[in-house]
Amino acid sequence: MIASADLRPSRSSTRTILIVDDDSSVVDTFSRMLQLEGFGVAAALSAEAGLELADNVRPDAIILDMRMPITNGLQFLRLVRSRPHLVDVPIAIVTGDYFLPESIQHELKSLGASIRFKPLWLEDLIALAKMLVSA
Repeated sequence: MIASADLRPSRSSTRTILIVDDDSSVVDTFSRMLQLEGFGVAAALSAEAGLELADNVRPDAIILDMRMPITNGLQFLRLVRSRPHLVDVPIAIVTGDYFLPESIQHELKSLGASIRFKPLWLEDLIALAKMLVSA
């Protein structure tokens, strides 16, 4: 299911962020915050919909949840990195799991993902988005 995929970037926006999270309130909040900062936003409520959007939109960066049903954030990241047209897209994993196993953290980092922990406050989200698109 795709949520908020039709959100339009503001006129000054040149960068599109794809948000992938199974929590619609997180997707809505992150989308609004990023749009207010001038980013274009595409968003999905599942990893499967996120992969479809990533293929079609070719975002400048991706912010995704780690724990999602069916396909989790690590699996999504592996799939994105296997696509030649998405291999260099900067990605941040956002998780509420402060006890993420070190082996998973290592793999996330080896696949080029930044890791951030929830809650992610407005200033942290904006700084993360700016860091990702400048990478």
